[in-house]
Amino acid sequence: MTAHIIDGKTIAANLRKEIRSRVEGMKSPPGLAVILVGDDPASHVYVGNKVKACAEAGIKSFESRLPAKAAQAEIAAEIKAFNDNPDVHGILMQLPVPDHLDSDALVQMISPAKDVDGLTFINIGKLVAGDETGMVPCTPQGSMLLIKSVEKNLAGKHAVVIGRSLLFGKPMAQLLLAENCTVTTAHSKTKNLDEICRSADILVAAVGRPKMVRGDWIKPGAIVIDVGINRMDNGKLCGDVDYDEAAKVAAAITPVPGGVGPMTIACLLQNTLKAAQQ
Repeated sequence: MTAHIIDGKTIAANLRKEIRSRVEGMKSPPGLAVILVGDDPASHVYVGNKVKACAEAGIKSFESRLPAKAAQAEIAAEIKAFNDNPDVHGILMQLPVPDHLDSDALVQMISPAKDVDGLTFINIGKLVAGDETGMVPCTPQGSMLLIKSVEKNLAGKHAVVIGRSLLFGKPMAQLLLAENCTVTTAHSKTKNLDEICRSADILVAAVGRPKMVRGDWIKPGAIVIDVGINRMDNGKLCGDVDYDEAAKVAAAITPVPGGVGPMTIACLLQNTLKAAQQ
C-alpha cells in the first residue's frame, strides 16, 4: 500500500480563491489586525506571510509592531484600539510574546467577535457547545478540512489526537466529536501510546517531536494528519510522524511541509471573512 498524499497546498489555494471571490462581493473589505511584539524571526516571517495572504484575498491588513520591551499596558491599549475600530473585523495576537508579558491575559482582552484565533473563553465555550457562530482555531479547522477531503462521513470512526494544547489538541478533539467520532486524546503521560495509535482510524499528531510516530504505530488504512514541523540537523523539515514508514501503511497522509501548514493561513482568512459577515 502507498498512501494518498493529502495536498494541503492545493486545498488551501482553492479555499483562498473561494474567499477572494466572496470578499469581492462585499461592499467593503474585511479587515485583519496583527499585533507583533518583539524580534522573533519566525514570528516576523509568519506575520509577513499573513499580510501577503490578506492582500491576495482582498482583505485589508492592519499591523501593530511593538518592541520586545513593550509593557503589558501598551499592548492592551493596542488591543482596545482594534476592538473599537469598525474597519477591523479580526484581531490576531502573534505568539509567542516576550517572557515578561502575560499572553493569556492579552488574548482574553480581544473581543470574542474579532478573535480569529478562537482562543477567548467565549469562543472555546461555543466550540464545546457546538455553537457554530464561534471562531474555531485555524490549525485544527484546517486539519479537519484535510480529513474531510479524504472521507466525508466520519461517524463512528476512532480518532486519536496526540497533544492536548488549547491552540490545537483540545479544539481538534472537539471538532472530531462534532463529526461523531469516538475520540481519544493522548499526551506525554499516556501509557502504551503505540497501541492506542494502532487502534486509530484517524491519527492526528501534534507533539513537536521529530518522527516520533513510527510506521508500526499506524493502523493499515488510517488517515494520518501530521501537524508537527521540526528542523533536523541537516536543515530539512520533518513532522512528528515518520513519513516514509507511515506512507507504506496509511490510506492517506499529509506531508511536511505542504500539508497542514498552508491550511492555517487559509483558515485565518476564512475566520476573518466570517467575523466580517457576522
